[in-house]
Amino acid sequence: MNKDFLKRQIITTVDSMAPELRELSLFLHKNPELGSQEYEAANCLVSLAKQKGFSVQSGISGYETAFIATKGKGNPKIAFLAEYDALPGLGHACGHNLIAAMSFGAAAAFAAVAGNQATSYLIGCPAEETTGSKVQLSADGVFSGLRAALIIHPADGNYMGGTSYATHPLKVTFYGRPAHVASKTEKGVNALDALILFYQGLKTLRQTFTKETILAGIITNGGTAPNIVPDQAAAKFTVRALSSDYLEGTVLPGMRRLAEGIALATGTTVETVHYEPLFKELKNDPALLTFYKHNMSLLGEEITLLEEDDADGSTDVGNVSHCIPTIHPDITIGSGITAHTPQFAEAAASDYAQQRILVGAKAMAMTAIDLLE
Repeated sequence: MNKDFLKRQIITTVDSMAPELRELSLFLHKNPELGSQEYEAANCLVSLAKQKGFSVQSGISGYETAFIATKGKGNPKIAFLAEYDALPGLGHACGHNLIAAMSFGAAAAFAAVAGNQATSYLIGCPAEETTGSKVQLSADGVFSGLRAALIIHPADGNYMGGTSYATHPLKVTFYGRPAHVASKTEKGVNALDALILFYQGLKTLRQTFTKETILAGIITNGGTAPNIVPDQAAAKFTVRALSSDYLEGTVLPGMRRLAEGIALATGTTVETVHYEPLFKELKNDPALLTFYKHNMSLLGEEITLLEEDDADGSTDVGNVSHCIPTIHPDITIGSGITAHTPQFAEAAASDYAQQRILVGAKAMAMTAIDLLE
């Protein structure tokens, strides 16, 4: 098997798809849909996959807009992960229109070139910005038996390596007893006071953690009127660490103990619930990174290698990486831009970004070629 020859075929195949990949990306950009509501995006991707000869199963793991498209009958089985949800008020300010196009292009090109030497999977993964469908997809065994999962994120540079924060957001609600603030007979129990003590106590608690931890929150309910003692007060907290084991075994139990102690001291009761699922930290596979870096070099691209503990966000791709070998590098679509901003949304529709789709699709498909037995 001449893998260099197959890689040249990948390049030719992706280049031939340039018009449809551009059209796909710009269609998604012009029609942004929030997580779990990506009906047009999913239908478009499914339709394109079927046109390429993929078999499609829709409505996966409880998500109407999730799907699995497969083509080929051999091993290895390689997954290309498509994201396509947008952000409220910002549209595709995280470039998921580009992610979807790159993964579709890679899956189609790999299937066309590898034939029945492998099986190409295009997995539609909705709601990355919210509930993270990959969490449930991973739990349901969707990735079991697959050789690898590949996805590329647009950014302000070409990066590979690093990790992501494990995150498990927490809502904390204190319950007290209402009363008029001027009542001489019923003083009530102030739930807001308890919440404020908890909020302040987090600063001290964070200093006790031995590993990097992020605790930040907002008060979502502080009472109904200033002349009524609040009988309920709530806050939402983002809780992040570089290890999901440390997050679940140390950080969150510490927060719950703090809340319970304050409730006991103030005569309130407290409830702690997770309002979003656990996103595990990303584990980039070293062998896949080596293949990917070589293939980017073949495409004339230079890459910045990140330190192993370099993290600046969270993603449900982390959950996939705890199931099978995974990589989640970044590809530049412009300099001086930051995700989740209007400027990034504008860059995601630029002519340059559409050209970068081709580079990303080629790099992923060529990396999949390296995995052929």
